[in-house]
Formats: sequence, C-alpha cells, structure tokens
Amino acid sequence: MATRKPLRPREELPQAAPKDSLDRELIALLQANARESVANLGRKLGVARTTVLARLARLEASSVIVGYTVRLGTEASDQGVQAYVGISINPKLQREVIKRLTRLPELRQLASVSGEFDYMALLRAPTTMRLDALLDEIGELEGVLRTTTSVVLALRVDRSA
Repeated sequence: MATRKPLRPREELPQAAPKDSLDRELIALLQANARESVANLGRKLGVARTTVLARLARLEASSVIVGYTVRLGTEASDQGVQAYVGISINPKLQREVIKRLTRLPELRQLASVSGEFDYMALLRAPTTMRLDALLDEIGELEGVLRTTTSVVLALRVDRSA
C-alpha cells in the first residue's frame, strides 16, 4: 500500500501571480461574473469542471483570489460624476495633505504614482457643481502645489469590486 505525502502547511504555499493564460482567463471571467457556475466556466475555457475547481482552489490557497463580491449597477450605485485628479504636493507637507484628503467622503482611491504627479486621486461627486467645489477645496489645501483633473466620460471596462 502506497503512503501519501503530507500536505504542505498553508504558509508554505507560494504567494504567486496567476501561472498561465488559463489562470488569467479564469480570473477575468470571475471578475465579470463571480457567480458563474464552475460548469459554465469550464465550458467557456474549454476545460473540465474538475480543472476549474483545482485552479480555483490553488488560486484561493495562494491568495491570488481572496474573495468574491457584488458590484452594484449604475442604477443602484451612487449616481454622479467621477474624476481622476493628479496632485503635486510639497514633500514637507505630504502627511498633512494626505490626512486631509482622506477625510473627504468623495475620495474613492488615492495612489502615490511615478511621473508628473505625486498622487492620483479618484473622486466621485453627486454633481459637477460639487466636483468643482471639491477641486477648489483640494487646490486650497496647504501643501498642494498643483492639480490636473480628468473627468470620466464613460467606463469601458470595470473589474474592480
């Protein structure tokens, strides 16, 4: 009788990105519809249902997939206008500016970036008038040197949760 090797503890599993194009396609399908059945995923990918289950288990165990969620449609989500704002900041006042920006309820994301700006903010305001006032508030913060805004006209692909 053959003996089985013990499974490696969870902490030893690799924390890696998707291994191949099948993993990436599977993730893209789940981002479009996290409730898609394993059987349908297999059909769309051209692989067996058991292959999809094994891939999902591996992606979950290695923390590539950390959860499943619901995205609200435009009717159910906040109506309004979104804008990306590039922000240049005086380095000496960076912490204070970030603290004040995080207090804005309209701030959805704030990322430090390379290039022309120090930070890129994603804002959502109920109206263009509120967005305009919000941009004035940000521009008047002590330490903000310059902002440049791009209003989102249409969302072509949204894979965020």
